Amino acid sequence: MVVKSFRGVLADQGQERIHLSTNQGKVGYRIVKFEVFPFDPANFTQESLVQIFKNEIATVPAATNAQTDFSNPDLLAAALYTSDASGGIYPEDTIIVFDLEIFNQDIYVTHTDQSAGAKINYYIELEVIPLTDIGAEYTTLKDLRDNA
Repeated sequence: MVVKSFRGVLADQGQERIHLSTNQGKVGYRIVKFEVFPFDPANFTQESLVQIFKNEIATVPAATNAQTDFSNPDLLAAALYTSDASGGIYPEDTIIVFDLEIFNQDIYVTHTDQSAGAKINYYIELEVIPLTDIGAEYTTLKDLRDNA
């Protein structure tokens, strides 16, 4: 199994594009690992929602409007990380990956922090899946149909 990894830091209401698309679309990907970790773990109370989408989000929502909708066909993964700087609450995270989803286009990672506007680190591993002509066409058309 060939795996590609990506990592980065997202500001509150940040979005990052991960370039995956090719001219022919004959390379597919599946998320096999998704992790989040606070940028400054010792100093912030943090409630971060990090999501991976198949398409760019026009405006990443502010804390009061951040939602996760598992019926959204664009959603590939979601992570919720919480911690309390006072030391009374230990860090927790919940990560959900829709690991049967295969895609062959760019993906977008978004972040919204509910508490202090903190940054967060992310780490993603993608399994590389060679696609036939028919598989590439099917995956691209499925993504277009889901977005219509």
